[in-house]
Amino acid sequence: MVTLRRPFGVHAANRPHSRTLGRWRSASLDFCGTPTIPLTVLRPCPHGRRGRHTRESGRVLVLVAPGQGAQTPGFLTPWLELPGAADRLLAWSAAIDLDLVHYGTKADADEIRDTAVAQPLLVAAGLLAAHALDGVRPDAVAGHSVGEITAAVLAGVLDETSALRFVRARGLAMAEAAAVTETGMAAMLGGEQDVVVGHLEGLGLTPANVNGAGQIVAAGTAEQLAALAENKPEGVRRVVPLKVAGAFHTVHMAPAVAALEAKAAELTVVDPKTAYVSNRDGAVVTGGEEVVARLVGQVANPVRWDRCMETFQEMGITALVELCPGGTLTGIAKRALPGVKPLALKTPADLDAARELIAEHTGPAA
Repeated sequence: MVTLRRPFGVHAANRPHSRTLGRWRSASLDFCGTPTIPLTVLRPCPHGRRGRHTRESGRVLVLVAPGQGAQTPGFLTPWLELPGAADRLLAWSAAIDLDLVHYGTKADADEIRDTAVAQPLLVAAGLLAAHALDGVRPDAVAGHSVGEITAAVLAGVLDETSALRFVRARGLAMAEAAAVTETGMAAMLGGEQDVVVGHLEGLGLTPANVNGAGQIVAAGTAEQLAALAENKPEGVRRVVPLKVAGAFHTVHMAPAVAALEAKAAELTVVDPKTAYVSNRDGAVVTGGEEVVARLVGQVANPVRWDRCMETFQEMGITALVELCPGGTLTGIAKRALPGVKPLALKTPADLDAARELIAEHTGPAA
C-alpha cells in the first residue's frame, strides 16, 4: 500500500524543469512542498500550515474541471461559435483520431457515455472554456477524475496535445478494462460516511468517489449494485445509477494502469506553475513527474474530492470556477464551502459572469 502525506513544506527542487519520462518509476511518492513558481504573492496559510497558500489580498481563486457524467448531448455546440474554438477542436480531433466535433455537437447520450469518447471530450471541453477565459491565472487547480488531466494542462504540467493523446489512451484502456466484467457506479445521497463505507464494503463495493458530506459514489459489479439498490445504507435517501461505462477508480480498472504507464513514459512534463491539488488525497503536488504518476495510478484508486475541498479551505479559497460542462462540482462546493463564491461554466453565456468573478478574486487588494 502506498502511503502519501499531505505536502506543505518546501520542495527540494526550487526551479522549473522539463524532462521526457523514460523508464517509468514507481508510484510510491514521498514529497513535500508548495508550487515552485507561484503566479501570485501568497501569504502564510491562516490554519498554520507551512508554505505559501493564500493570496496577499485575502482572495483565492480555484479553477476546477469536472469528470465523467457531466457531458450531455450537444453541449459543445454553443462553444464552437467562439473565435478559434472550432479550429482548435478540429486540430485536437486530428491529433487523437477522434471526431470531437461530432461527439460534442451531434452524438446522442449513448455515444458519449462510452468512456473512450467521454474522457477526451470532457478534457477538450475544459480546455476550450479555459481559452475563453483569456489566460485566467488561478491560485490553484484541481480536477475530478478525468478532470485532473485538464488541471494538469492548466498547471503547465502537460501541453494540450499531449494531454489529449494521454486521455485518449486512458479512455481506451479503461473501456477495455470495463468490458471484462459488467460493472457500474451509483451515487448515494445522504448518510454518515463511516456507516455508508462500512455498508459498501460488506456488499463488496468500493467507495470510488467520496465527494463530501452525504455524497459517496459506489462502484462494483452489476450484481453488487443491484444488491445496494435493494439494501441501502442507513441514512441514505436515494441510490442513483450513474451514466458511466464501468466501475472506475476501483480494482476493476487495474489492467488499464499498465497501458497508461507505457503512455506516460512518452510524455514531456514540466513542474506545476500553480498549485495542483490531487484528488487522490487532496495533496498539493509540486513535481511534474509526481502529477503524471498520480494520473496513472488514480484510474484504479478512489477519488477523494472531499479532501481536495479541505485543501481549498486551508488555502483560504474565496471563489471557485468550474469549467465546462460545469455544475456538479459547483453544487458540491455550495454545500461544503460556505462563504465561497462558486460559478459553473455551462455555456458561453456564463463567461461574462465568470470573468467578473475572476477579476474580483485575482485583482490587487482594495
